[in-house]
Amino acid sequence: MKRLLIFLLIIIVASAAFVFRVFQRHADGVPVLTYRQVNDTEQDSSAISIKEFEEQMEYLKEGGYSVITPEELVDAWENKTPLPAKPVVLTFDGGYIDIYKNVLPILQKENFKATVFVVTDYVNLYPNYITWDQAREMQEGGLVNIESRTLSGKDLTKIYYIEKLWDQIYGSKQAIEWYLKKPVKFISFPSGKYTVETEAMCQEVGYRAGFTSAYGLAHKEPKHYILDRISVEGGKSHTLLRFKMRLVLAPIIEPLSRFKAHLATDGNEEIADLIWIP
Repeated sequence: MKRLLIFLLIIIVASAAFVFRVFQRHADGVPVLTYRQVNDTEQDSSAISIKEFEEQMEYLKEGGYSVITPEELVDAWENKTPLPAKPVVLTFDGGYIDIYKNVLPILQKENFKATVFVVTDYVNLYPNYITWDQAREMQEGGLVNIESRTLSGKDLTKIYYIEKLWDQIYGSKQAIEWYLKKPVKFISFPSGKYTVETEAMCQEVGYRAGFTSAYGLAHKEPKHYILDRISVEGGKSHTLLRFKMRLVLAPIIEPLSRFKAHLATDGNEEIADLIWIP
């Protein structure tokens, strides 16, 4: 019995030391939350309900989080100035009409700023996407910043011609700058995928940072073109508790998420499914 207690104590101490080391290693990481749709009609993982989103924003407010913009984040890194306490960045991929109808009123209520990455070919085209007039109104309101998710939202790793890749990356930047009369400095990679050529091109055309869809905290890098984010998943099983876990336990969940993705890529889907990610 005594040996068992000693063994359990060793396990507890070792686990605590491991968790401490993980959190210490990620102490400078900043959570960048990413959403797609916020409405009460969709039931898949791409959308959360309006009530859920409102509860999450209230949690950030009450928890003392400082909502900052991607520009404020990169400025602090490059100028070596301290970030505010508990910084977090809000981003939205796609440019769905939900941003204008459902998200903006909640941002106004909490006085939170957010970045919306739009697929420029979809703006003014589909009824479930924002129009340029709506984008301009939000941009001029001061809480929403419109940035790029390329021209068509295609996976950039599957575009093999440099000219077409250039059009996707630079063409969307030009479109937003022309319609909204403001500089475009950030890009969200469709499907979260990128290549060395993509990084170089983003730097060449003047983007300050690029965002992936890989789960993890954003860390300061010499070049900020592969910043990870924390995706806020939807579906019927999503709860405020899961949101809190994904946010607070990001340093632990990040390696688990990468390991799960690696297993799935290698064809071990059944084993990957055994790893639960909040």
